[in-house]
Amino acid sequence: MNDLTLDELKALLSIFERAAVKLDDSTEGRLFAQLQKQHSEREELESMDFDDCLGGACKL
Repeated sequence: MNDLTLDELKALLSIFERAAVKLDDSTEGRLFAQLQKQHSEREELESMDFDDCLGGACKL
């Protein structure tokens, strides 16, 4: 399966927010939480400056 881009994750989160999906134990709530986590991780990865990895101090 292909990873979603940051823009695609943002679009999905927007859809879930407009649908007023609650973060609960429902299937929709769990999926919303998973998308939020993936969005945060993708955002961090794309904002990372890979020069941070020089000298073994990489955040990865």
